Amino acid sequence: MRGTGSKTEGKGRVVTSVEKIWSRPHLLSIEALSVGEILAVLDTASALKEVSTRSIKKVPALRGKVVVNLFFEDSTRTRTSFRLAAQRMSADVVDFSVSTSSVSKGESLADTARNIEAMGVDAIVIRHRSSGTADGLSRLVACSVINAGDGSHEHPTQGLLDLFTIRETFSQRGRSLSDLHIAIVGDIIHSRVARSNLWALTKMGAKVTLIGPSTMCPPSLSALGVEVTHDLDAVLPHVDVINVLRVQFERLTSAAFPSLREYSHLFGLSESRLKRCKPDVLVLHPGPMNRGLEINSAVADGPRSAILRQVTNGLAIRMAVLYLCIGAASAASGGN
Repeated sequence: MRGTGSKTEGKGRVVTSVEKIWSRPHLLSIEALSVGEILAVLDTASALKEVSTRSIKKVPALRGKVVVNLFFEDSTRTRTSFRLAAQRMSADVVDFSVSTSSVSKGESLADTARNIEAMGVDAIVIRHRSSGTADGLSRLVACSVINAGDGSHEHPTQGLLDLFTIRETFSQRGRSLSDLHIAIVGDIIHSRVARSNLWALTKMGAKVTLIGPSTMCPPSLSALGVEVTHDLDAVLPHVDVINVLRVQFERLTSAAFPSLREYSHLFGLSESRLKRCKPDVLVLHPGPMNRGLEINSAVADGPRSAILRQVTNGLAIRMAVLYLCIGAASAASGGN
């Protein structure tokens, strides 16, 4: 299903065979997606990425549509990316402030969502501290629901943009995703990014190794079809991609490792460690970074890092997801 022939027309409609593959009004998880659906998003994003290089960075593909960012957790990067993605598709965007809303007065999520939908919105992008919130919301409303991160469950657009970045890089080298070995390093157990990456990469046939302290990367994760180890140095020479995760101090309920110094010594990606890797290894990080802890600045800002390119690609992925989901929802309701 590779190469589905996406292109962008002057009138703003993305003409592509992926619309025959994608029929979901929601994006709730990567675990639920088929390989064809994953490729549909990646190929649509490839077609839309060039919009951001134009002098006028906008197409009318979602003109007249309304997208609401409903964020119960702080996230400058993801919220801004979804906002820009919607605007570049000519949709109207509303940023919903939870702290100044009726939620702060005790209103339930269900009532909040139904009231927002009653204003005539086409998609709700939700980020919430509780796993399963996006799925539950999708059962309450008729508009599209996009999961922007729910608890420790998934962050599907982050997983898709990481996959897009890896595919984009290695396709230029004549290698497919199924040829690659990816290391995901750090706070695995608390990371929704790790779960979305895990599902995306294994579905595409890549080999995945999870690395971290036993408190953050338990051996039981091997049941998901991946390798688990606590020895970063033993793995480094063999991997094509290193995806470094942030230590999520806000989710830790007890001491997960003896000290910051020890964590950095055992699991931090430094210049000396990078020298043990393949010369063309790709370094990723979902951000925000704890510089000097899980990754050194020289590595994060170095030539093997694709961290800023991840941000660029995230915009294209979110444009693709909004386009496909809102389009599928419109088709299901008979269109406008």
